[in-house]
Amino acid sequence: LVRSRGLGDVYKRQCTMFWNKKLRRWAEAVRARADLPARLVLWNGEQFDFGRFEQPRVTLTVRSASALPLLLDPSLDHLGQAYVKGQIDIDGRLPDIIDFGYALARRMSKTQGVGKGPGRLALAARAARRFRHSRSTDRESIQYHYDVSDDFYRLWLDEGMVYSCAYFENGDEDLATAQRKKLDHILTKIRLQPGQRLLDIGCGWGALVLRAAQHFGAHCVGVTLSRNQFEAATERVRAAGLADRIEIRLQDYRDVQGRFDRITSVGMFEHVGRRNLPMYFAHMRELLADDGLALNHGITSTDADVDATALGGGAFIDRYVFPDGELPHLSLALEAMQRGGLEVLDVEGLRRHYVRTLQLWLERFEACVPEIRALVEEERFRIWRVYLAGCAYAFEHDDVSIFQVVCRRAGQGAASLPWSRRYMYERVL
Repeated sequence: LVRSRGLGDVYKRQCTMFWNKKLRRWAEAVRARADLPARLVLWNGEQFDFGRFEQPRVTLTVRSASALPLLLDPSLDHLGQAYVKGQIDIDGRLPDIIDFGYALARRMSKTQGVGKGPGRLALAARAARRFRHSRSTDRESIQYHYDVSDDFYRLWLDEGMVYSCAYFENGDEDLATAQRKKLDHILTKIRLQPGQRLLDIGCGWGALVLRAAQHFGAHCVGVTLSRNQFEAATERVRAAGLADRIEIRLQDYRDVQGRFDRITSVGMFEHVGRRNLPMYFAHMRELLADDGLALNHGITSTDADVDATALGGGAFIDRYVFPDGELPHLSLALEAMQRGGLEVLDVEGLRRHYVRTLQLWLERFEACVPEIRALVEEERFRIWRVYLAGCAYAFEHDDVSIFQVVCRRAGQGAASLPWSRRYMYERVL
């Protein structure tokens, strides 16, 4: 027994020496190539600096040796995974932490010969996702993300519970005003008129259909796969006294039937799957009246060949935030619309608007950390904190983008088209 303990101690010392040597070489390589203002602190107190500085802006504390394989291959996915699982803690200003994570992932990916494109695991994951977009898997993915807790979202979204990119007409609006302007901007773009039937695919907590019925006089149907959103939106419609003009359904978009004068889809097509986009837009065409208009508002990849953000960010989001989500490039989305029988009329990029939206969400999130931690487990808190901050960085640096696209049934005459985009801005938002 004594001998066994002795051998065990020797093994532990050898492991410690192995990892210390590996970490020292790795930290030296980072310092030589990146010179980052960050410090690595091991569970035994030993320290390694990633750069030359008086005081680190970021301190990364390793809580468990199980984090070391992830740390030594520091993609955004691996760094995020170690943080979410509590294997590492990171101290510093959140913008500095995100800058450090991206800089480390970028520098080391170049060192290891990994380009911007997806690796073998990412390609395998993409192939698997092609076969996962059934009604049941899509419902599970939506409910995983949106059915966390309405109280959780209420803490950092605006009062209208609008969970998509806001519209900052002047750039100085508060979050609630910018979200209201976004709704009005969408409904003005599609020239919504009193008495028309509007379908909102992925209606969230009902903000758009409420606005359409109250201020544009429309009759609305909103569909969602989230039970929490369905129940909350239904209650909001009842409380507003609009049950005779708005119907909220817990329904898959593929099961919607009938004809609608206007269709909106905000933050929805990211869940459809790249392969399914032509079918998605073809169904939208079937539901659209002959003289109808539709608007798709969605996040896109900025790499025409990749459906995820670079440096492992997309893998992290797929693993922890949006299971089975896929980002098409704008060119693919437009092609899918054409293949689905729709004519593209107008395209507007809102990347700067989403940067500001995410900044405001993150400010609200950080301002109520104790309340959030009381509502959700620590892992969920860490996921959302790093996700919001990372997305703000990604939109700021053109890793992802977002577009609103207005379309109609293809093959129609030109006489019904407006001469210019002026009508979109004549209404006071």
